[in-house]
Amino acid sequence: MSSPAPQSVTLLWKGQSVAVSSVEHTLPVQPDASVRAKVVAAGVANPLASLPVGALEAVARATTNPEGVAVTLQPTAQEPAGLLLEENVEGATLRTITTRVWLSELLPGIQPRTGMEVMDVPDPQVVGTTEGGEPCAVVRYRYKDLRHLKDHVRQTVHSTLVLNSYAVSILSRKVTRPLITHAVEFTFEDGTEAFHALVVRDGITRLASAWAVLAGPDAEAADTADLVVSSLFGQVSGAPTGDGRTLSERLAAVRKNWRTTLAAEFQQAMKGPEAADRGVYIAQTYVVPAQVAVGAERHPGQLLAPEDVFDDAVRSILASVHVEFKAWDTAAQNVEVATRALKRVIQVGDAPVDKEGLQFVYGLAVGRTAPSDMPREYGDNRLPGTALWRGVQLVHALTRPELYDRLKDQAKTIKGGSRMSAKGFAELLGPIIDLPWRSAKKAVSKQARNAWSNGGVLTRDVLGEWEPVLTDDFTTLVAPALAGDVGARCTLAVAGGIALIADKLLTRNVGSALMAPKEKGGVPFRSDVHLVIEDLAGEGNELGLWTLALAASRFRDDALPDNTQSVRQFVRRDRKEGDEQAYVHIGVDLQQEDRIARDENGVPVPLFEWDVVWAADQKRARRAYDEYLARQSPATPLFAGVGITEGTGAEDTGATGESPAGESTRSEPKPEDPSVSGPAAAVSTGRRAAEYRRTLRAGLSSARIGLDGLSEIDRTAGSWPPVVEPAEFGDLRQSLLDLQTDLENLRRNIEGEDQALDEDEGEGQG
Repeated sequence: MSSPAPQSVTLLWKGQSVAVSSVEHTLPVQPDASVRAKVVAAGVANPLASLPVGALEAVARATTNPEGVAVTLQPTAQEPAGLLLEENVEGATLRTITTRVWLSELLPGIQPRTGMEVMDVPDPQVVGTTEGGEPCAVVRYRYKDLRHLKDHVRQTVHSTLVLNSYAVSILSRKVTRPLITHAVEFTFEDGTEAFHALVVRDGITRLASAWAVLAGPDAEAADTADLVVSSLFGQVSGAPTGDGRTLSERLAAVRKNWRTTLAAEFQQAMKGPEAADRGVYIAQTYVVPAQVAVGAERHPGQLLAPEDVFDDAVRSILASVHVEFKAWDTAAQNVEVATRALKRVIQVGDAPVDKEGLQFVYGLAVGRTAPSDMPREYGDNRLPGTALWRGVQLVHALTRPELYDRLKDQAKTIKGGSRMSAKGFAELLGPIIDLPWRSAKKAVSKQARNAWSNGGVLTRDVLGEWEPVLTDDFTTLVAPALAGDVGARCTLAVAGGIALIADKLLTRNVGSALMAPKEKGGVPFRSDVHLVIEDLAGEGNELGLWTLALAASRFRDDALPDNTQSVRQFVRRDRKEGDEQAYVHIGVDLQQEDRIARDENGVPVPLFEWDVVWAADQKRARRAYDEYLARQSPATPLFAGVGITEGTGAEDTGATGESPAGESTRSEPKPEDPSVSGPAAAVSTGRRAAEYRRTLRAGLSSARIGLDGLSEIDRTAGSWPPVVEPAEFGDLRQSLLDLQTDLENLRRNIEGEDQALDEDEGEGQG
């Protein structure tokens, strides 16, 4: 008997009407083990399918049509490669098959879209694999333990859905474009048994969105992530069991049982004359199309190590797709290009640089090596193991003349461009340098990365020959820098420049900032960022060198300074417990013994971008400012603060970001409650009003606790996924506005408009 024809339905999804053009009434049947064995046999027999048996078993488990895959893999005299698709990329040929796979047999790979973010769960170590000295179409992920893997999958799905979701499209039309997948060997540091599974490398957002559809319209991103982990892993632990089954077999059984349960749920949902919503969700996501890599062959003359050929080829395909189609965030692209370029330079091996040292630099760049490990790795205990010194060491290492041109050449090849300027290279460095403080300073990360794209700290001297001068007090470098020590000057340029850029005290100049008040981010003249830093660190520029030295010495990687030109906090900025001093970059006064500018009360004067640019070229700044004054009407009031020691900015009462009025929690007495009737009316109005006042205060107190808790997590945890999803802000904000409006209406009912006006006038007197 033929299957029922596909059905068209219209569903409501998160308040939106979604037309589903074709809903199947049947699901694919799960094949038995004997059919899957044909895939393994065909893969072993195919000389161009470079997969170990464990990986072939993972492919066989994943496909809904193992017989078709076996035919595709089967070599013949006319077609030694079988019916495999071939795709040539730089230095290698990839061979793939296209098939439909069970959604529940796919794990998300490392998400490039969030590669520039600080994540709570670290990515696994990734290494390639070989067989007989030739590349395999498999990579090895190394996790700490099985819990690390589960947490990483949960984080990847959650952060991906917060960033973007195609749930509506998938509900309407299913996943239409094949996901790019390949086998991964999952290994564990704690000795947990390894296993193979298919991992999605391109299409992670589609994968996560399909799970979001399956989770239903009421599920949030975190709920979907939990569903993925429970469906893929169940309650399986890494410990061996007494039944003799491998970890791979136990996990496969969990996923098969889950599909069986889901199929039974689907049958129940499709019994009626019209498909139930739940049945549609299952039908649209039960299987997805996938392109599965099964072979990799390196081309003659390929200089990459065999174990890196396959992963580099896959990354090359992904990078090309996401320039032409759904582009990654610019910072994510830059991380990808810079790390791949460095990896290629290491493998090519023609740079006159110690290969082992470059491997350490690579680990430092991608975050696998902590800054605290630098003294040991560099063999010098004088080197401070701080985030700022990590930046100095990376800039120095990656801009050595013997490495710099090679890195640019590889980056050009990866990006497909014909040339790369120093500014272009600096743009690649930005999201690598800011890795340790991305979370703490994410409010100004866009402006900081714009500053890197405008040249960053890559001055002419920094791109030349110099060696960092190690110190834990950058102010000690000013004297040798003034005496002609190039290393001291470049160390101050890089360290101070990184600090000023990260804290938004040196930005890519825009027209509106020219001659604006210094407290509002104004500058006396426009100039590229690297030229400002070059002038600050210029020979004989004592004011500029001290500006750099104090900025580097005061730099913190866990917070933004109070004088950052960023969005002001409306209520307050809570200090961390134990903080005795505010984090503020301070101005320079060369007449003072400690070179710190102070106002008439002895309070250090905060540093502004105006002061930084002024210090870079004081003659040019004075000339530009005098010309500006000459163009102004005599009646035009002049803004305070011109030179680095003039003006304190103290008149800007909002500089601290605090609003005393915003901290008031005073509630109005004696509000009436006309909404209660019936038996409750027997309770006196005064008692009911008192109870509701307590409820209101308790609710506001709970809201404050919740908001403070989220703010604390936001300051200390990774930057992605955010503690509040962007879609939630609208609802939360509207609820607060509604509450504020109702409270104001209640106040007007009780006090009246005339009394409110009298009080306002009274507060403004005296």
